[in-house]
Amino acid sequence: MAGFVNYVKESFGELKNNVSWPTWSEAQSLTILVAVFSIIFSLAIWGVDTVFSKVIKAYFSWIN
Repeated sequence: MAGFVNYVKESFGELKNNVSWPTWSEAQSLTILVAVFSIIFSLAIWGVDTVFSKVIKAYFSWIN
């Protein structure tokens, strides 16, 4: 158990002293950027899925 406690203490020390955190404005702009690209990517996947769905439906209705 002492090893785990030591690991947690060292982890917090690492995060506090050695990690360079972004400023609040950088974090906000990066969050918006990630949200926009996530929406664009999800719309692209939805579009491809819709097209493939229609192609598969057309194929199966054609072979019946």
